[in-house]
Amino acid sequence: QVQLVESGGGLVQPGGSLRLSCAASGIIFRTSVMGWYRQAPGKQRELVATITSGSITNYADSVKGRFTISRDNAKNTVYLQMNNLKPEDTAVYYCWSRNRGLYDYWGQGTQVTVSS
Repeated sequence: QVQLVESGGGLVQPGGSLRLSCAASGIIFRTSVMGWYRQAPGKQRELVATITSGSITNYADSVKGRFTISRDNAKNTVYLQMNNLKPEDTAVYYCWSRNRGLYDYWGQGTQVTVSS
């Protein structure tokens, strides 16, 4: 059974930091593209960041310079380090994976709230 389990979300003040984790099971992690999406109330789900099996990264313009995606193949885990958080970063963040372009898998989501 495929599982993507996010953790690390919470409430933080503007300018603060959070680190999200996504633990994967039931997939061939080392050959999978991994990523993070987010969805705010009333808005469409949007790409935040992706990382390939070779650790090539891609970021949404809105988070470049503030967020960093990384992966640990030994732990089957992908991370999203979020610095200098802004209120507009408030959303449910979803872990995503794709192996060989065949199937997409999604986590259940974790809430990130940026507010003073």
